[in-house]
Amino acid sequence: MKRIAYYELLKWKNSPKRRPLVLYGARQVGKTWLLKAFGQTEYKSVLYLNFDSNRKLHHYFGEDISPGTIIASLENHFTRKISPADTLLIFDEIQECPRAKDALKYFNEDAPQYNIAAAGSFLGIAEGKFPVGQIDKITLYPLSFYEFLAALGQDDLVDILQNCKIRLIKSMHDLLRGRLKEYFYTGGMPEAVKTYALGSSLQALREVQETILDNYKGDFSRHIKGVHIPKVRMLWDSIPIHLSKEKKKFIYREVKTGGRASEFENALDWLVNTGLVYRIAKSSEAKLPLAAYAEREAFKLYMLDVGLLSAKSALDIKSFYQSDHTVFKEFRGAITEQYVMQELKAQGIAPIFYWGSSTGKAEVDFIFQYGGGIVPIEVKSDINKKSYSLGVYRETYKPGKAIRTSLNHFGAGVGAGGGSGGLYSVPLYMLGSLKEVLAKTPV
Repeated sequence: MKRIAYYELLKWKNSPKRRPLVLYGARQVGKTWLLKAFGQTEYKSVLYLNFDSNRKLHHYFGEDISPGTIIASLENHFTRKISPADTLLIFDEIQECPRAKDALKYFNEDAPQYNIAAAGSFLGIAEGKFPVGQIDKITLYPLSFYEFLAALGQDDLVDILQNCKIRLIKSMHDLLRGRLKEYFYTGGMPEAVKTYALGSSLQALREVQETILDNYKGDFSRHIKGVHIPKVRMLWDSIPIHLSKEKKKFIYREVKTGGRASEFENALDWLVNTGLVYRIAKSSEAKLPLAAYAEREAFKLYMLDVGLLSAKSALDIKSFYQSDHTVFKEFRGAITEQYVMQELKAQGIAPIFYWGSSTGKAEVDFIFQYGGGIVPIEVKSDINKKSYSLGVYRETYKPGKAIRTSLNHFGAGVGAGGGSGGLYSVPLYMLGSLKEVLAKTPV
């Protein structure tokens, strides 16, 4: 599988200021595979240490964690010489060995010539911190839609989309919409994508997704104190219910009768910190910096992956065989909105908020800072061109650029409330090129 993060790893390797790297990500998003593939391609040798499956390795990270001692011990253990420039050392499941995390500081300060890349799931990493200012960080997300196409061997489509070849894109509209429908069901978890790419049935694919969801629930028991497990599970199970509502704002009393923030706050923070859930806060004003106007008690919750949301919502397989836009409108557009949020994350767009008017009559799905301004995105789950909320927003804040994403063709300078200039109609399947679209003129 071709991953965008591979090119981030290349930049890290070639940086003159390279520090030990920590590849963050939720469980099963492909961290280990990516580091191994990167090492095998870009280095002469790879030394792989898994602190979970091989507990004996912990012995080499005991009282003395100076780089010289660790390297000598590993050379003796693996009976091989470790060349600083030509060997990638992979510290996998590093959260299982706290002293290995501490050692990264000393490798950065005393032996920066070594190439060290650590990986571990957020489920474990969230429980402990890494040395501040001593590491480089990359976050790996589920496969984006473009990465999904590449995994299916459709690099030609990716090239057309990435380079914004509008005429060709318009001629392939139906094909791309069909591929997007497949992605809504498959999602971007590597095992699910692999299963689909190998031609397995949709039912077999769904079973893979359900296994991943079951594994996540099993992890709750492993990493959470017993008293909080039921709360985490209730929050986790409530996400599809909240997203299926017209107003997708998260409400605690819909998780449990009489539920309050004070009761669930710690459990929610844990879910967010593990990367399994994204918390998108409301910003009361579209002014810089957005974080200064965030309303802590008003937020939406999204899952890690659109395919897992489809599975957790028990979305009927039949809807993916229908020729109309049913799948895009399922659960009041929740699947589509989840997809858009996921695409923004995959492009490193952060922080992300949503906006609501003081009257409560207008709400823009996503807003984010970009190029010295703020960009609003209104999500349409079909070909509907009406954008009341976006019109209110544009009339109020006069943004240099605004995005309406739907199943319509690409369009620039299209008309909607607030004037025509700066409004882009971006097809849902083209969201992976959002930065290219925004780069055409200043925000």
